[in-house]
Amino acid sequence: MSSEFHQLSEKVAQLAALTQSLRRENADLRLNVSALTNENADLSRRMEEAHQRVAALLEKLPTATPALNEEETA
Repeated sequence: MSSEFHQLSEKVAQLAALTQSLRRENADLRLNVSALTNENADLSRRMEEAHQRVAALLEKLPTATPALNEEETA
């Protein structure tokens, strides 16, 4: 009986240690997700700003004139 109680006690201790380890890991993962979500939002914002700058530059470019064929220039 004492041996069974000791084995059960060890298993409970192992379970408690595993639970604490998983809680720490979960907390770390939540922090990583939060940091990556913020980084993703920042990169999306920067990409949108770059897209707007490129679009503005394209609007400032003169429109291309069709190339003349050799027959038209001769």
